[in-house]
Amino acid sequence: MAIRNIVKIDEAKCNGCGQCVSACAEGAIQVIDGKARLVSEIYCDGLGACLDCCPVDAITIEQRDAAEFDEEATNKYLEEIGRNKAQHEHQKAAKPEGFVCPGMRMMSFERKPAAADGAALQPADSQLAQWPVQLKLVSPMAPYFAGADLMLVADCVPFAMGDFHQRLLKGKAIAIACPKLDDTGGYAQKLADILTTGQPKSLTVVHMQVPCCTGLVRLAHAAVALAGSELKVEDITISLQGKVME
Repeated sequence: MAIRNIVKIDEAKCNGCGQCVSACAEGAIQVIDGKARLVSEIYCDGLGACLDCCPVDAITIEQRDAAEFDEEATNKYLEEIGRNKAQHEHQKAAKPEGFVCPGMRMMSFERKPAAADGAALQPADSQLAQWPVQLKLVSPMAPYFAGADLMLVADCVPFAMGDFHQRLLKGKAIAIACPKLDDTGGYAQKLADILTTGQPKSLTVVHMQVPCCTGLVRLAHAAVALAGSELKVEDITISLQGKVME
């Protein structure tokens, strides 16, 4: 035992999203009973690769008396994890067991016909007034951001929400992103540049109800701070059934 850096997880803050599990190359963190937990001190190198990925800031590095990091034991542990994954992969695909990240949980929804007689859905006009739409691709100098009502939208939202174009997109400028799968390293600064250059009159974040998706809200607040703006961030949450949540 020795005094060294080691991961500390605040279970009260942890929402069980599992992003830290993917970020930990040593497999020291696993989601157990819906919470991220350090499975063994000897698997944690204390470098903190998991810190930036936590959307709720539940992970810190502390200095305390802890067992030394054991690279050999860690490699054996990772091999065992790999064998177990290969052995149970087909079972998990058919019927997931234990905790499944809400953003990745497989679900099917029943949809009612558009009319009582089962009439087909009628085509609706697109309300998209710009291109590109991906936050990584848009330019802060784009004229459609100037004085606009700006929406930062999770890219799953339009798929879940059948009336997205008419209800939310109409008359808005848009940037889409995924806080879980995108490399979001420069997103806050890009959005801050849009706020500084375009001076939009409003900023609304539209995201799904899954925990990882709330990262867009934190990104928007970070951008407002970077831009030195007093713009208020409106937060709209969409349920997995495509409804606007109160």
